[in-house]
Amino acid sequence: MKPYFACLAIACTLTLAYFSGGSADGKQAPQPKQRKVVKTDQEWLKQLSQDQFLVTRRKVTEPPFSGQYVHVKGKGVFECVCCGAELFNTAAKFDSGTGWPSFFRPAAANRVDRQMDYSDGSPRIEVVCNECGAHLGHVFDDGPAPTGLRFCINSLSLKFVPDAKTKAAATKKTKAKTTKNTKVAKNTTGKNAKSNSTASTAQPTPKAESAANDAPAAGSDSAKTDASKAESASAEGDSSAKPAPPAKAKKTAKPEGDE
Repeated sequence: MKPYFACLAIACTLTLAYFSGGSADGKQAPQPKQRKVVKTDQEWLKQLSQDQFLVTRRKVTEPPFSGQYVHVKGKGVFECVCCGAELFNTAAKFDSGTGWPSFFRPAAANRVDRQMDYSDGSPRIEVVCNECGAHLGHVFDDGPAPTGLRFCINSLSLKFVPDAKTKAAATKKTKAKTTKNTKVAKNTTGKNAKSNSTASTAQPTPKAESAANDAPAAGSDSAKTDASKAESASAEGDSSAKPAPPAKAKKTAKPEGDE
């Protein structure tokens, strides 16, 4: 009976440890860290796109070379797409060739949090936002100096905010491009209007087309008849135009007895 009671005691101990949040050896099991920004999945879905939600709240990894921040021109900071916390700076960004934005250190040590990740069967160190717990990526020890670390981050977890100089340059470039497009559009419109005007001038008017269509063809019976009429009218006109012969004066008989 002793082995039975011994097994029962072990089972009770494990059960109590499970429901009390501890472990069998009496140590407290790690609890999820409380974040400053806490929202429900429904609230996150209203704020984020479907892809952003899957990466930041469901820890899905975006395909390599698919993110918009793999290559970034200009200076600025990268914020958390969920809560807006400043996470990384372009000064610490480098091209790792992996297809994901890579940094050798965060903007500050307390901006990101690290925790173990066993989701793919091998231990990795996950990087999350310290403010809202959003999944950012992972950190590895194959980065450049001075830290030797490589923070491999998903673009969908970030939002790039350029500094004032970079933003001004981008605005100037956008205005110049808009002005160029406007000039091209005006030139194209002017050329089209001129082409349409030339084509309109070259085309015969509807009345001229109608008159040309109504005119009898040369050699047709109608044309011959019209020609005969014209000749007859001309002849009549010539005869009527000849002056009439002058009338002869009649001699007046002298009255008898006047001499």
